[in-house]
Amino acid sequence: MRTLLAAILLVAACGGGDVATETPAPEEAAESIEARALRLAKETLIIDGHVDLPYRLHHMATNGEPMPDLSVHGEKGDFDAARAKAGGLDAPFMSIYIPAKHQKEGGAKALADSLIDNVEGLIEKWPGEFAKAHSPAQVQANFEGGRISLLLGIENGAALEDDIANVKHFFDRGVRYITLTHGKDNLICDSSYADTNTWGGMSDYGRKVVAEMNRLGILVDISHVDDETFFEVMKISSKPVIASHSSLRHFTPGFERNMSDDMVRALAENGGVVMINFGSTFISRDANEWRSSKMAEQERFSAANKDAPAEAADKNIKAWYQENPLPFATTADVGNHIDRVVQLVGIEHTGLGSDFDGVGNSLPVGLKDASGYPGLIQNLLERGYSDQDIAKLCSGNLLRVWLAQNNSR
Repeated sequence: MRTLLAAILLVAACGGGDVATETPAPEEAAESIEARALRLAKETLIIDGHVDLPYRLHHMATNGEPMPDLSVHGEKGDFDAARAKAGGLDAPFMSIYIPAKHQKEGGAKALADSLIDNVEGLIEKWPGEFAKAHSPAQVQANFEGGRISLLLGIENGAALEDDIANVKHFFDRGVRYITLTHGKDNLICDSSYADTNTWGGMSDYGRKVVAEMNRLGILVDISHVDDETFFEVMKISSKPVIASHSSLRHFTPGFERNMSDDMVRALAENGGVVMINFGSTFISRDANEWRSSKMAEQERFSAANKDAPAEAADKNIKAWYQENPLPFATTADVGNHIDRVVQLVGIEHTGLGSDFDGVGNSLPVGLKDASGYPGLIQNLLERGYSDQDIAKLCSGNLLRVWLAQNNSR
């Protein structure tokens, strides 16, 4: 097993924009690339920046569905212990997702606390499978002990409400990143999914939030923010930041939720990491255009049937799906995004942020759930990536940024 120190040293080793290659030792030459990929997935610490299991379980409970057995391979969802171990996933960030509606209705902080309670409940229920981890050292210890670290990241800073003291509250609860906003502008900043431009980037409160996150040691996550917010964060953050589950606009022109080449360069200059989202609509131009067409159809139906019940809209879009199936991306498309980051800024600034359980049925062929990491690693090996490159991508880069926060414990 790799040690934490080894992973960090790999990031500090000579890098640059080119993918490193290595010649296998004679005794390794007979190992197939498939076997090598599986071995690397099991031997390398893999951190995933974004898994939406907590809100999936919350949604199930709200609808009266029983808690699934997360120790075995499930029929629903994308993540459980069995599939994670099959794929080599060691430390997923559990997304503490706060829907934008709570920004108006209230209850954002309470929901975040409830979802954190639920994650802690999973650890109590399956202590042989899952463990807490609030620091890189704890992640390493769990890795060596064969347990999956359930890390905590809040998706939507609305959970902070209007009280800066809540940043420390959530740090004390184990939260180690906060995505500043989500689908709509909030009290902190503007969203890439909105066109309201409430703040023209960040609010005064938002600047204080970033400063407090820097002080405490919580990673600033710029996934979901608009471009103005992003570049302002680059100016004011004293610590490296992350994009926990974003891909590249180069492959999806006009999709502001993804990052432009200039944004990738700026993030690298900041010392940060782009953690690639696996969703087909994030990584494939065809799938992204399909998403736009679906949204246009929903708007068309709503405009033409203003008094129709929600069931009619659901029936209409299901019929549209039948005639217009989603053109799924593939594992190779994920590899293309990783390649692009490497070409722009080097291997030291990319990572994995699947968005499992958060992108519905849009996951790519070959990466349909948490068991799929070996296939992605194989694709990268076929492109010439070395074992050291894989270690940086899977965890070394994120660990470097996490340790740079200084105050995680």
